Amino acid sequence: MMLRLRVSFPDRPGALGQVARVLGTLGADILQVTVLEREAGRVVDDFTVSWPGAFDPEGIRDRLSAAPGIRVEAVWRTREIPGTSPDYDLLRHVATEPGRAFATLVDAIPDLVSAEWAVAVSSESGDLVHRSWQAPESLDEQGGLSGVKAADLTALRPCALTAGRHRFMSVPVPDAGLHLVLARTEGPSFHRAELDRAVRVVELVSIIGHRPAPRTPQGV
Repeated sequence: MMLRLRVSFPDRPGALGQVARVLGTLGADILQVTVLEREAGRVVDDFTVSWPGAFDPEGIRDRLSAAPGIRVEAVWRTREIPGTSPDYDLLRHVATEPGRAFATLVDAIPDLVSAEWAVAVSSESGDLVHRSWQAPESLDEQGGLSGVKAADLTALRPCALTAGRHRFMSVPVPDAGLHLVLARTEGPSFHRAELDRAVRVVELVSIIGHRPAPRTPQGV
């Protein structure tokens, strides 16, 4: 099983190696390390690992946190395949078929930031315009997410927020009248590094999606 672990540890030489050794003693195979931040003398990294045992977030957290200086912020399952470039693949598909740019974005972007699902919401009406296969059919209490209001997910600026058991990311789509909303129920709130990555991808998709279709030469 593949897991993602968000780990904080001291920003000093050898600390990353210490985390790797602890993971190794627990039988985890480190597949990828993503640096999220370095502030106030500490580092926060996401480790994607192949985990040999059962999925026991509290047990994994306790075993890792027993090492001096190591603090596990979250443990959750991930579909991300280390070593791939899903952002490039997404942009290639969008460039190939720009007429489906935003639908393709919604289908593909969850894997970029370890989200469970995504939807495109109308900025004006709050209606769902596109949704990935795991997303609810609506965002109201009757058919979708209890206690979640569409207005809370359509902020003017990119943001991360929590509502109930869901962690959300909301990103306005430039010049499209849409908001991209991503969610996960496992794991921590979206980090600002994940938010920044999604914003850059959304901006590029918006540019490609609004590009005029090439004209067919007359007489062809």
